[in-house]
Amino acid sequence: MLLVREIMFCKPGKVRPLTEKFLAMARLSAKVGMPKMRVMTDFCAERYWMLVAEMEVESMDAFERMMQGTGQNAAAMKEMEALMQGYHDLVESGRREVYRIEGA
Repeated sequence: MLLVREIMFCKPGKVRPLTEKFLAMARLSAKVGMPKMRVMTDFCAERYWMLVAEMEVESMDAFERMMQGTGQNAAAMKEMEALMQGYHDLVESGRREVYRIEGA
């Protein structure tokens, strides 16, 4: 099992709009059977205006298939695309971290 963590450093004042996009994406993802996503914002972190979204996946292959939309219904993918439209305008930079879960 892997933990995939998306870390987004937002432009000043843009954390809330990006958070709303990610929360809506998490709700839609859950409806179509994708892994549960946890969405967090910084309370005290290395940088201000940070959003972190994380989910657990079985493997990198499963993650890649999910990111490509393999097996997802077309309507849900269109809705996801609409939800995330313009998110680059909210983000300064970001990175992805992937961890192997060794124990709970």
